[in-house]
Amino acid sequence: MKSYQFTEQIEKDKESDLYIGIVPNLPGAHTQAKTLDELQVNLKEVIELCLEEMTAEEIQKVFQS
Repeated sequence: MKSYQFTEQIEKDKESDLYIGIVPNLPGAHTQAKTLDELQVNLKEVIELCLEEMTAEEIQKVFQS
C-alpha cells in the first residue's frame, strides 16, 4: 500500500467542547472528537475512506496542488 503525508488542521470548538480536524487539500476529510487521541483515529479513518473513493488521477491532483 502506498504511503501519503497530509497536513491536518485541528482546533477546539468552545461551544461544543469538541476538537475539529480537517485535511485542507483532501475534499471531504473532516471529523470531530472529544479527545485528541480519538480525533487522530477519526482523521486516519476519514483519510482512508476519502482515498478509497478517489481515482488515481484525483489523488495525483491532490498532491500536485
